[in-house]
Formats: sequence, C-alpha cells, structure tokens
Amino acid sequence: MARDEALEDLVEDYLQHLKVERNLSPNTLEAYGNDLRRLLDALSGAGVERASQVSPAALLGFLRSLAEAGLSARSQARRWVAVRGLFRWLRSEQLVEVDPTQGIALPKAVNKLPELLSREEVVRLIAAPGVDTPLGLRDTALLEFMYATGCRVSEACDLELSSLHLDQGLVVLTGKGSKQRMVPLGDCALVALLAWLEEGRPELVARAPREAHVFVNKRGSRLSRQGCFFRLRQHAVSAGITRDISPHKLRHSFATHLIEGGADLRAVQTLLGHADISTTQVYTHLSQSHVRHAYDLHHPRA
Repeated sequence: MARDEALEDLVEDYLQHLKVERNLSPNTLEAYGNDLRRLLDALSGAGVERASQVSPAALLGFLRSLAEAGLSARSQARRWVAVRGLFRWLRSEQLVEVDPTQGIALPKAVNKLPELLSREEVVRLIAAPGVDTPLGLRDTALLEFMYATGCRVSEACDLELSSLHLDQGLVVLTGKGSKQRMVPLGDCALVALLAWLEEGRPELVARAPREAHVFVNKRGSRLSRQGCFFRLRQHAVSAGITRDISPHKLRHSFATHLIEGGADLRAVQTLLGHADISTTQVYTHLSQSHVRHAYDLHHPRA
C-alpha cells in the first residue's frame, strides 16, 4: 500500500535515485532538480503538498502555467519529462496508487534546426584569441579542441591530462551517464594543444602543480562552463560574429561540416556520443542545401 508522504521528500528521494542508480551527470541532475522544484512551487500554490493529492487536473494546471509564462513547447516538454519520470518512479516503487501523468500528452515541440557557424566563421573564431599570452594559447587550444571533437562544453571543462593520448592523436571523452568514447584529434587541434600544454599551461598552474584538468583558468584551477561561455562570446565579437553564440554551436558546426564532407551518419553519432541515432539525424536536414548544390553541380540532367 502506498505511503502518503510529502511530495517534497519524495522528490529528494527520486533525485538521489537518479544520482546513485542512474548515474546521471551533475548538470542533468541540476536540471531535473530545478524542474521538479518548479513543480513543487506550483502545486504548493494550489494547496497540493502530498503525493496522494496530485491529480491529472493539478498537473494540467502546472503545464498551463508554463505556457502562460511564455515557455516554448520544447522547454515545456523538457520539464514534463522530469515530472513524468518522477511519477513513473513513484508508481514503480509503490509510493503512489496511480500515476497521474498517464494519458497526458507531451507538449509538441517544433523541430527547430540548430544554428551553426560557417567554415569561414570557425576559422575567424579560432584565430581571434591569438597565441601571444597563456590565456590566448589556452583559448586557441580550447576552440580547436571543441571544433575538432564536437565535444560538449562540460566534456571539455572536465577533461583531464590522463585522457589525452596525443602521441596517437586521440582523446577519451566522458559524456552523459559517465559513458566514455574515443575521439580522434586533427593536426590543427594537436598543434594548438601541444603549444598550450608546453608554453601556456605551466605558467598558469605554477601555484597548483597537481591540477589535473587540461583547461584551467588564470588562477590555475579548472575552467568553468561559465568561463568558457564568456570567453567564447568575447572572441566571437572580436571575430566579427555578431549573433548569439555558444559552445553548443561549435558542436552543431562540427557535426554538420562532417556530414557535408561525406561522413557516415553512424560515425558522427559515435563521435558526438549520441545514444540514439535519431538525435544525430537532425544534421542531415541541416546539410540539405549542400546536397542540393552537389546535385545541381554534378547530375547530368539537373
């Protein structure tokens, strides 16, 4: 028989389950926690404090509040995934009698294609930091590395020296769920990394010689995701790129440029660390203009 417990306590139990048994990354856990605490706030405002009080109507009210707050269908869907996961777990653990999310459809998100940088913009962006200072060497190496591997920003910031196999031109990236993958490094990235490791990094880690992370800040400790975002946007302005830019756009550009160059979709899936190839397939849509151009150029009756 289900125990009628405070929903707030059950949310904390669920987050602990995700951390220990599902081995979700800290960033994913933080996102789930934020989404579920928004749910708690909304339900509490409606007088719902206990798991047994949560009804489909209350959850529909929560979804309606998200829409009224101006959240996109994609953002609503992400929050709903967290809510649905919570109640499915509660039902499987027999902590609730019924799952109130059953029968409530996921908000439909429009498949918006990710924005990307052109090849020329990538070249300008990577050249922007310069190589005259330790921070310039670091940022050049970081940008080359991210574009060469298609890694997530957290994978770059968490990268440790032991994961680099520069003699083989390889790096081991640790992605979502602590899953590891081996990714090759191109010559440009190798040259930039070696310059950073030999000429720039030693100066910054002089006070912290045991620091294991590859990319460090000016105090010699791990470079944060926020620090990476900030520097990237600075260099984008210097490169004359005026629209909004993020590390994830480098990842999108990596994938799209590979597919435009003829790379196999399965290979790109492996390089990106996607569990499901349907996630990778969005890049085939991005490169349709390239395919059309190739068709018009080469087909005898185009």
